[in-house]
Amino acid sequence: MQEYEKTTAKRTFPISRNMGNANGLIHFKEALWGLVLAIVLSSIDQNIVSTALPHIAQVLGGLPQISWVVTAFLLSSTVSMPIYGKLSDMHGRRSMFMISISIFLLASALCGLATSMNQLIAFRAMQGLGAGGLSTLSQSAIGDLVGPRERGRYQGLFSGAAAVCTVTGPLLGGMLITVASWRWIFFASLPVGLISLVLIVLFLPAPAVRRAHRIDYVGMLLLIVSVCAAMLFLNGVGGQLAGAILNPWITALIAICFSAAFLLWERRATEPIITVGLFRNRTFAVAVAAAGMMTFAMQAAMVFLPLYFQLVLGKTPAESGLMLVPQIVGMIVSSTYGGRLSSASGNFKSFFLLGVGLEATALALLGVSSLVGAGVVPFLSALAVLGLGTGLGMPNAIVLVQNSVAPEKLGMATGSMSFVRSLSGAIGVALSGFVMRLMLESGHTSSAFIRFFHDETGNTVISGTGSQTVDALRLAIAASFVLGGVMMVAAFATATRVSALEAP
Repeated sequence: MQEYEKTTAKRTFPISRNMGNANGLIHFKEALWGLVLAIVLSSIDQNIVSTALPHIAQVLGGLPQISWVVTAFLLSSTVSMPIYGKLSDMHGRRSMFMISISIFLLASALCGLATSMNQLIAFRAMQGLGAGGLSTLSQSAIGDLVGPRERGRYQGLFSGAAAVCTVTGPLLGGMLITVASWRWIFFASLPVGLISLVLIVLFLPAPAVRRAHRIDYVGMLLLIVSVCAAMLFLNGVGGQLAGAILNPWITALIAICFSAAFLLWERRATEPIITVGLFRNRTFAVAVAAAGMMTFAMQAAMVFLPLYFQLVLGKTPAESGLMLVPQIVGMIVSSTYGGRLSSASGNFKSFFLLGVGLEATALALLGVSSLVGAGVVPFLSALAVLGLGTGLGMPNAIVLVQNSVAPEKLGMATGSMSFVRSLSGAIGVALSGFVMRLMLESGHTSSAFIRFFHDETGNTVISGTGSQTVDALRLAIAASFVLGGVMMVAAFATATRVSALEAP
C-alpha cells in the first residue's frame, strides 16, 4: 500500500494514498473523534434501551411483545453489516456513514415519538438498519486512516469507549426515566449522532480513487432472507419468541436453503457482498472463526450473569450492575495499554492469543465458582480477568483481519467479521437459553420458576423463590458458564492457527 506521512505535534500517521485530499493531509484527530462518537452512539444505545424496555412496555401496554423490540433491531443490524462493508468499499466510508447515521438518528426520533409497541418495533428495526453501519464503518475507517502497525492502538480505543458505555448506559437510562421520560432514552442520542455526523462529513476524507461498480441486489436479497430466517429460528428455539408467526423448523429450512443459494450466487456475482475467496486467506478465515467463537462464548456465558447475581447471590439490580465494574475497568485498561503495546511491537497474534487465553480462564473460573456456590469475591476476580482478556482479544482480532486483506477489501472484510460475530452471539444466546431451560426441566424445578424464566419475554415476575429453586438456577446458569468456557477454549485452539504476520 502506497502511503504518505502526516506529521502532527506528537505523532506521525501513515495515510493511504486512496484516502487523502490533494496533498494527502487530513484532520486526523477530528475524524477520529467522529468515529469514536459513532461507536459511542451504537454502544450506549444498546445498553440504555435494554434498561428501559420493561418500563416502556408497561407504559405502551405491550409486555408480550417486548422481545420483538430487541429482535427487530438485531435482525436489521446483523443483516446490514456486510452490506455496509461492501458498499463502503465501493462508495467510500464517508458517504456510507452519512447514510448510516442519518437513518439511525431519524429512527431514534421516531422511536421517541412512538405511541404503541408495534410502532416501536417497526422503528427499532429501522434503527437497526442504521446501527449496522456504525461499528463496521468506524473500524473500517481506522484501517484507512492509519497503517497496519497503528491499527491495534485505535481499535483498542474503540473497545475502551464501548466498555465505558456499558457502564454509563444503564445508569443514564435509569436517570432519564426518573427525571424525564422514557422517550428521552431515544432523544438523547440525537446530539451525539449529529456531532459525529458533522465531524465525519467535514474531516473524514472521501476516496480519491473511484471505480465503476455493480451492486449485488440479488445477493442482498438472499442474505436478508437467510439471516432473518436464521435469527427467527434461533430466537424461537431459544424460547424468546414463543408463538412466533412461523414454526421454528420452517424458518430453519428457509435459512438453510437461502444460505446455500447466497453462497452459490456470491461465487458468480461480479461484485459480491462477501467474497467467498477471502476465506481462502488463512489469517482472515481463522481470525474471523475465532472471533465468532469468542462472541458466542461471551454471549452464552454472560447473558444470565445479572440473573445469577440477583437471584442466587441476593444482590439488588443496582448492586449487580456494580459487580460488573471490575470487568469494565479491566477492559478499559487492557484495550488502552494493550493496543499501544501491540502497535509498538507489531506482534498482534501474541496479544490476540493472550486475550483469548485470559477470557477462557475467566469463564472457567465463573463456571467453577457457580458450581461450588462461591461468594462474591471469586466472581469479581473472574470478571476482572475477563475484562483484561476482552480488551486484548477482540481489538487484535480485528487488526489481524484488516491486515490480512488488500485496502480495497477492507470494508468487506470488517463487515464480514462483524456479521459473523453478531450471528454467533445470537446463536450463543439461543443455545445458552436452551441449555439453561433443559437443566431446569431435568431438575424438576417448580413451574413457578419456569414462569419467572420466561419473564424475559414480558410475563409477570414472581417475587419469591425457594432454596431448591435457587440451587436449580445456580446449576443451570453454571451450565451456561461451562458452555461459554468450552467454546472459548475452542476459540483459543483456533486462534493458535492464525498465521503470524510480519510487523510492517
